[in-house]
Amino acid sequence: MGLVNHTVVTHFILLGIPNTDGLQTILFFTFLAFYLCALLSNLLILLAILSDPHLHTPMYFFLCNLAVVDIGISSIITPKLLVILGGQNRVISLGGCMSQVFFGHFLGSTECLLYTVMAYDRYVAICYPLRYLLIMNWRVCALLAATTWIASSIHSAILTSLTFTLPYCRSNVVDYFFCEIFPVVKLACADTHIIETVTFTNIGLVPMTCFLLILMSYLRIVLSVLKMNSAKGLLRAASTCASHLAVVTLFFVPCALIHLSKVLVAPVQIFGNIVAPMLNPVIYSLRNKEVKAALKKLMCGNWRCSK
Repeated sequence: MGLVNHTVVTHFILLGIPNTDGLQTILFFTFLAFYLCALLSNLLILLAILSDPHLHTPMYFFLCNLAVVDIGISSIITPKLLVILGGQNRVISLGGCMSQVFFGHFLGSTECLLYTVMAYDRYVAICYPLRYLLIMNWRVCALLAATTWIASSIHSAILTSLTFTLPYCRSNVVDYFFCEIFPVVKLACADTHIIETVTFTNIGLVPMTCFLLILMSYLRIVLSVLKMNSAKGLLRAASTCASHLAVVTLFFVPCALIHLSKVLVAPVQIFGNIVAPMLNPVIYSLRNKEVKAALKKLMCGNWRCSK
C-alpha cells in the first residue's frame, strides 16, 4: 500500500495581479496613493464625528463603524500587494494567508450587515421621525453593531477553519494577488467540493439577504414619502438617503459582477478592497453638511474658522 506524502505547508507564494507585466511601477504608486487616501479620509471621518457632540447620533455611530471597517479592508491586502509590486517578496506565511482569508470575509460580512442596519436606521428616521430616538436608542444601536461584528466573526471563522484544515501537499504557489479561499483550496490534495459549496453559498447568501432587507427598507421609505404628498418630505428623504444609497451601490454592484463574470473578479476585488474604502468617506463628507462642518472644525482646530 503506497503512502501519500502530505508535506506541511508553512508558506505560500503569491503570483500577483494577472496580466499586469510591465505595469508594476504604475500600479505600485497608484495603489499606494489610494491606500494613504483611504486611511486618511476614514481617520478624519472618525475624528470629526468623535470630536463633535452634534454628531453623536445613531446614524453617525454606524458611520464610525463603517469607517473602522474601511480602514481594515484597505489594510488586508494592500500592504502585501505593494511589497509584491515593488518586487521585494512574494512569500506570505501560513499565518498571514489565514489572516487575509479570515479578515477579508470578516470585514466584508460586517460591511454588508452594517449597510443593512444603516438602511433600517434611515427607515426609522423617515417613517417614524417623532419616535426615532426612542426606537434607535443607544442600547439598540450598540446591540445592532455588536451583532454585526460577532455574526461576521463567526461566519468568517467557520470559512477559514474549513479552508485550512484541508491537507496541502501540492504546490504552494497561489495564482492570485492575495489569499482568497478559491485560489488557495485549489492547492489542497483532498476533496474540496464541501468547502467550495459552503463558501459559494455563504458569500452569495449573505449579500443577497442583506440586499433584500435593504430593498424592503427603501420600499417602505418610498411608500411613506408618497403618503406624505409633500415636496419638502421628498427632498428630506432624498437628502437623508442619498449617501447611503451611493455606498450601497458601490458595494452590491461589484458583488453582482463577481458572480456574473470570472474575468471581472480581479478588477472588482481590487476596486472593493483598495478603491471603495477611499470613496465611502468622500461620499459621506460631500453629501452631508454636518460632516463637512465637523471636518472644517477639526481641520481648523477651533469653532471659528477663517474663510
